Amino acid sequence: MKLVRSVLLAAVIGASAPPALAGSAGGILPQLPPGQSLGIALGIAPVPNLRDVGGYQTADGVTVARGLAYRSDTFNPMNAGDIGKIERVGLKNDYDLRTTAEVKAKPDEIPAGVKWHLLNVLADAKSAAPAELEALMHDPKKANAALGNGKIETLFIKNYRKFISLPNAKQSYRTLFQSLADPDKLPGVFHCTTGKDRTGWAAAALLTLLGVPKETVMADYMRTNEYTLPQYQRVIDGFVAAGGERAIAEAIFGVKAEYLQASFDAMLKQYGTIERYFSEGLGIDAAGQRALRDLYIKRM
Repeated sequence: MKLVRSVLLAAVIGASAPPALAGSAGGILPQLPPGQSLGIALGIAPVPNLRDVGGYQTADGVTVARGLAYRSDTFNPMNAGDIGKIERVGLKNDYDLRTTAEVKAKPDEIPAGVKWHLLNVLADAKSAAPAELEALMHDPKKANAALGNGKIETLFIKNYRKFISLPNAKQSYRTLFQSLADPDKLPGVFHCTTGKDRTGWAAAALLTLLGVPKETVMADYMRTNEYTLPQYQRVIDGFVAAGGERAIAEAIFGVKAEYLQASFDAMLKQYGTIERYFSEGLGIDAAGQRALRDLYIKRM
């Protein structure tokens, strides 16, 4: 098991990522035509899944504003150079969707002046999975018994439904979206551990409310695999070499369309529309939704 632990540490600290992208908004956003951001990561090695939520086109051809909201994985470990790159983004607020145990194990390392907020999406869950699944990477036999033969996919689908139903999830997402609607609190970033599950639903819900087509929202979600799976490839290979099922490791560090679809299905079953999810589920009324649209949808 020591081998798997050492591989995990090496992958987190030493994995490579694309070079930082130069451009507008503090010199770190990529220069791309309107509507063509396609979830491009900012290229900061410890946070390979740090991306601008904006840049996508809505169904009526309007581009979602960039440089306001970002999605990410955990800001840990970060060196001075990494912190300097984050400073160039100009963040004001960091909305952490992780559990208290995750935060204690790896507290965010962010520039001075960025305000940190804990929004524990899974606070009232009986199990904090998928947050706790990474620990099973240290015990392949236990992981196989608990999650093998397709059980990992069933678990993720179950937990993605909880993002819609759990009281604390509703409270956390309500606070997040209200904060993202306040220009004085922006730019802001929201994240969980690998920036794919709790973060994935947050980004998908926001983009859907703004009118981005479903296929584009799903494509943004799936881009996580381009950033997190290479980052953890050595961890995955080490887990498999120690006897673990590859599907388990890839599910823990990657995403599948059916996971996010489970959140959409639960949302539509309970509320019918994304607008009613925001109003009845999150307590963000029509005026609050309009504030989000007015801020992020820039009409020429």
